[in-house]
Amino acid sequence: MVNKDFDIKAFAYFKDGKISLNGSVLYSSSETELPEILKDIYKKLETDYRKFFKMDVLSKVAFLTADMLLKSQNLASEENDIAVILSNNASSLDTDRNHQNTIADKDNYYPSPAVFVYTLANICIGEISIKYKLFSENSFFIFEAFNAQYLHAYANQLLISKKAKSVLCGWVNVDEEKYEAFLYLVNETNEKGNHTIAEINRLYNN
Repeated sequence: MVNKDFDIKAFAYFKDGKISLNGSVLYSSSETELPEILKDIYKKLETDYRKFFKMDVLSKVAFLTADMLLKSQNLASEENDIAVILSNNASSLDTDRNHQNTIADKDNYYPSPAVFVYTLANICIGEISIKYKLFSENSFFIFEAFNAQYLHAYANQLLISKKAKSVLCGWVNVDEEKYEAFLYLVNETNEKGNHTIAEINRLYNN
């Protein structure tokens, strides 16, 4: 039963100014600086979430990718039984650096609560969950590299144990100007049975 394969319903990828859904690029930005790319994609997605502009970069990258994917699923407006499992290899390092810059100089000490609150990588899950009313289990893991085997096993266990009807899984990594997000949504249905380690790796590497 643990090896049962469920269905990958949709997947999204965001890198190099291009954001795609199910393998097709939906929007791209001609901007070259990451902050401007994020603003541009936000506008093109027609996302209405004012808190977006207060987020750190990791949360913005995760949020935009999840927003495009989840919008395509016609979710309920009240509550959605979707667990979230995200991962990366840099944790919240990009924001940690920004926070360190505010406290490094004792003569110019100006720690910002708005920055400090994002010095945990899993805050990005909270932003997604608030927007889409996701109240199921969530976790953020740190791996050296994308770990399809772990995501596959964890998502399957959540679905088998009925702790969620769907699981949003993936990899969201930001380190200075380098960024990448790959998310996929796996459902408890077993029609295609394409939620396999091989298929997850194939989608990620395409």
